[in-house]
This record gives sequence, C-alpha cells and structure tokens, in this order.
Amino acid sequence: MGTPLGLEQVDAVLLEEALAPDFAEYRRRRLPYWTDPTPVPVPEGVEPWPHDPGPPFEQWPGLAPGMPATSASPAPEEAASKAVAELFDTGQFGLDECRLVLVPTHRGSDALAMLGWSAEAPLPLLCALLRSWEDRFGARIVAMFGSELHVSVARPPLEAEHADLLALEHVLSTADNIVDDPPTPFPEYAADLVGRTHWSFWWD
Repeated sequence: MGTPLGLEQVDAVLLEEALAPDFAEYRRRRLPYWTDPTPVPVPEGVEPWPHDPGPPFEQWPGLAPGMPATSASPAPEEAASKAVAELFDTGQFGLDECRLVLVPTHRGSDALAMLGWSAEAPLPLLCALLRSWEDRFGARIVAMFGSELHVSVARPPLEAEHADLLALEHVLSTADNIVDDPPTPFPEYAADLVGRTHWSFWWD
C-alpha cells in the first residue's frame, strides 16, 4: 500500500476522453504485429504463439453498454461471495496471504484509491474504470495481492459485440495479463468474457 489517491483525481478522469487517445496510441504500436501473420520467434521446443489480429476497430468505438439488472441476475454481493469462494477452491496463489480490509469509502470501486494501491497500474484511470464497471456490470473488487486484482461481475456482457468493446477496455487498463501474458489473440480473450463473472488483472 502507498499514499492514498485523492478521489478528486479519479473524478477528473473522463473515460471516453482518456481512452480514445490511449486506443489510438495502442493501435499505432501494435498494428504492425496485427497485420503481419508471421509467427514471432520463440525458443526451441516452445509452441509458436498464435497470431493476434487485434481488436476489430480502427477508431475508439466507445464504452461497452451496461447490462441491466433482471430478476435472474444475482445481486453484486452474491456474485462477489461466489467469486471469493471460487478463488479459495482453486487455491489461487497468494490468496492465503490476504487479510480482510475495511475501507472508509462510499463505494467499493474507490477502495484502491483510498488504500493507495502501489501496483504498476495507472491508478486514477483504473479506479475510474472500476467505478464504471461497478455501475454498468455490477462489478466488485474482491481480492488483491501483490500486483494482482480480482473483480466479481454480477451482470457480464452476453453478446459478442459487447464483449469486444469490454475486452478493449480491459486492454486499455494496461494490465499485463490481458492478451499479452500468456499470449492470447484478442478475439479469443473477448469471446471468453461472454457470461464471465470473474475478471482477473495483474501488472508486472
């Protein structure tokens, strides 16, 4: 934990205005790899990485639409409880070192800012994304250890086109495990978000 981040710094992040230039820069850097299907050299005995065609967008497409709560969707608190149970069941590395933390904030998405979470993540942007995911998808922070973050999701996207938009938001969070480690083609990562109720992020 580091120095708490003032919530006014999170308030100042306008996601559409922040993510549009971030996507333009990301696309500029990655486009040569997306358009060249030549396999990336790998050490002997290692399977070649699959080619990543990248996101199906030439310009920033906007945020994924939120999923409305229905009688069939669980409450965010139920989804959070289920996600924590699944983390314990899978024996998630590092979870045994976690401790319960009570954070004096009105919404769980501000917990990282109030704690001054010292990962390599761009904290104001990440906290703004978490606020937005909380509103749109019923997301809740359920665990963090080291530079790893786990989020439960009560109302995940159910349509492929919405998952594509959300996957791009995940990429622009700058987390190292999104499509990069292990190498995962963007379409494969996006397809896996359909109906997925637990998102994981880590920064190197």
